[in-house]
Amino acid sequence: MPSKCAARIRALATASLILTLGAMPWPVLAQPAVQGTAQVDANIKAPERAALCMACHGPQGVSQIPSIPSLAAQPRVFIENQLVLIREGLRDIPAMKGSLDGVPDAELTALARYFSAQAAPAPAKGRVDAQSFQRGKELAKAALCGTCHLPSHQGRDQVPRLASQQEEFLRDVMKEYRDKPGPGRDTVMAAALYGISDAQLKDLAHFFAHSP
Repeated sequence: MPSKCAARIRALATASLILTLGAMPWPVLAQPAVQGTAQVDANIKAPERAALCMACHGPQGVSQIPSIPSLAAQPRVFIENQLVLIREGLRDIPAMKGSLDGVPDAELTALARYFSAQAAPAPAKGRVDAQSFQRGKELAKAALCGTCHLPSHQGRDQVPRLASQQEEFLRDVMKEYRDKPGPGRDTVMAAALYGISDAQLKDLAHFFAHSP
């Protein structure tokens, strides 16, 4: 990547980080950045509604459909927040429209707790494009993705897991953040991705999807 482009990305990411930290509650900032795989809790039973979720998001929340994200091992707070946003119509996902209408908070919390406790998906299958992977890795470092998503890109609190997520979904959602965030989307991410080309988004998605 040209040094001028890298410098621009670092500047944008730094501004994004400042905005993000300013918006986070203090208890989140005070928590240590714990690395390693998510703790799987086999004692957490699937709520009845989880079967409806798994019809699209896959068994135990591990997606089998490239355009649909995995829920397994996503941070509990992140899942819970997204479910509330979708239920309240603050985040528009046509395929989920009406599916959470009237679902009580306690049930959303149970769903978030269940999926967050599942084993993380394995890295993407198929051939790794070594050059694309390396470009994505360097870009993720230059853009400071690991500052909020953790160096392992496993996410925390209201920040989602990127590692081993569906590649097609990652590419499409990053493009949406960059071009048309829309209601319920994090405007900080729109700023962080500003100026990053489609080709670079593809490299980022390839890197994250093939990372454990």
